[in-house]
Amino acid sequence: MVMQISARTYRSWKTATPSARDLDDAVIMDALLATVGTAEGMYGRRKMLVYLRRCGYTTSARQVDRLMSLLGMNGVMRGKGVRTTVPDKQAERAPDLVERDFTAPAPNQRWVADFTYVRTWAGFVYVAFVIDCFSRAIVGWHASTVMTTPLVTNALRMGLWRRDKHGHPAGQGLIHHSDAASQGGFN
Repeated sequence: MVMQISARTYRSWKTATPSARDLDDAVIMDALLATVGTAEGMYGRRKMLVYLRRCGYTTSARQVDRLMSLLGMNGVMRGKGVRTTVPDKQAERAPDLVERDFTAPAPNQRWVADFTYVRTWAGFVYVAFVIDCFSRAIVGWHASTVMTTPLVTNALRMGLWRRDKHGHPAGQGLIHHSDAASQGGFN
C-alpha cells in the first residue's frame, strides 16, 4: 500500500532532529551494550538500574525495562528451573475426551485439572487445581511440597466433596481432563 504525503511533510521529516527521548534512549542503550561480556552483563533489570545510576546515568526502571527488552537482554538466573510436566513415555496415554473444547453446557459435566509451582523462601510449593469448564470456578485445589500423584488426586477429591457438600453432586458422565505429566498414571 502506497501512502501519499505532501512534499513539505517529507522534507520536515527528513530534516527533523531526534527527540529528547530518542537521545536519552541511545545513551542508555550504549551503556547497556557496553556491559555485554562483563560481569554486569549478567545483571537483571533491577540490578542494572542500580548499576547505571551508580555510573552517573539518569534513568528510570521503566526505561531500563523497555530498553533491555528491546535489546533482548535478560539477567542470568541461578539454580535449575523447575519442570512440572515430564511425560512418561512408557505409560499408555488416556484418550482426550474433551478434544480441546474447554466449554460445558452445564455445571459438573467437564472439569479440567493442572498444577504449577510457586517459589517461596523455603523452596517450592506445588499447587494443583481443578476447574469446572462451565463456570470457570476452581472447584478443588491442593498444595504440597512434593510433586506426587496425591497432589492431583486430592484436588479432585476436594472438588467432588465440595460439590457434594453444596448440594450439587457430580453425577455420572463427568469428564475430568488433565495433561499427561509425571502423574500420567492419574489419567
